[in-house]
Amino acid sequence: MTTLLLVRHGLTALTGPVLAGWTPALSLDDRGRAQARAVGERLAGLPLAAVVSSPLDRCLQTAEAGAAAHADPVGKIEVDERFGEVRYGDWTGRPLKELAEEPLWRVVQAHPSAARFPGEDGESLAAAQHRAVAAVRDWNARIAAEHGPHAAYLVCSHGDIIKAIVADALGLHLDQFQRIEAAPASLTVIRYTELRPFLVRLNDTGGNVDNLLPPPPDDRGGDSGAPRGGEGDAAVGGGA
Repeated sequence: MTTLLLVRHGLTALTGPVLAGWTPALSLDDRGRAQARAVGERLAGLPLAAVVSSPLDRCLQTAEAGAAAHADPVGKIEVDERFGEVRYGDWTGRPLKELAEEPLWRVVQAHPSAARFPGEDGESLAAAQHRAVAAVRDWNARIAAEHGPHAAYLVCSHGDIIKAIVADALGLHLDQFQRIEAAPASLTVIRYTELRPFLVRLNDTGGNVDNLLPPPPDDRGGDSGAPRGGEGDAAVGGGA
């Protein structure tokens, strides 16, 4: 059982009206820096085996602020390009209001598994999901091997990437991922077990985090495979 804490980067000057993508040297604004500090303070009591970040500045700055506020030193922030934003190609840097008039916009919203962004460096949403989920699998195995099966780690990434990871954890087709939301500086938590992933929190922007700690072993020396606080009851007894 490995617990993944996904944090979206804080606000920038372009967050919201513009599709920032891989825009270079895009930093957090004052609001984003405050959000990043607040996330770090919220998570300060949780033991983290690693902090991993997208290579883009806004994620690195969010991860650094969070690590600085942490109660225990978390070591060097690891950078994994697979957690970088979707490569939007020629759409990068364009206003969303303008992009909404493009024929491809409707495909992105209604049938994202078929969407590939235009331009030489444009990426498909399916490819972006594949690389991000592969990165999660690799990090889960690494964290478990180095820190034990109850370790937790944090990844700072981007909205569409976080939504794609959540869709995979829930067993949803990528065409459903637009139903998921990941706001700036929000926290999403997924606990991966041998049986299935559990979505513990989604798009969380406040509140206590004590119950995010990995559960203790049961009396037999193993674990229950369910989140703490009764969150696994429906999965164990109420579903097919």
